[in-house]
Amino acid sequence: MHIVLVDGHGAEHKLEALEGWRVMEIIRDHGYPIVAECGGACACGTCQVEVDPNWAAKLHEPREDELDMLDENYGGEWSRLSCQILMSEELDGLRVRLAPISVKEAA
Repeated sequence: MHIVLVDGHGAEHKLEALEGWRVMEIIRDHGYPIVAECGGACACGTCQVEVDPNWAAKLHEPREDELDMLDENYGGEWSRLSCQILMSEELDGLRVRLAPISVKEAA
């Protein structure tokens, strides 16, 4: 299983993914600079990704707390919190782009 990550510079990366892992964890554990301040508690909105529109319908509907975080952090039509997307066989090949709020700047 894998996801395709489009980083802050527009480059695409194919990342190996494990079933049941959060997309945020996959991105972070492969060493890509995702902020994810709250570590997956759906409390900060800094793991925001833009889901490829072709994949959006395959995701579960966002819960109210996720929608609140997206509203506070200017989430667009295809925005989701990567901590709220769990990998499954149905999502093999999922394409996401790091949202500007989620990209860590080099120190």
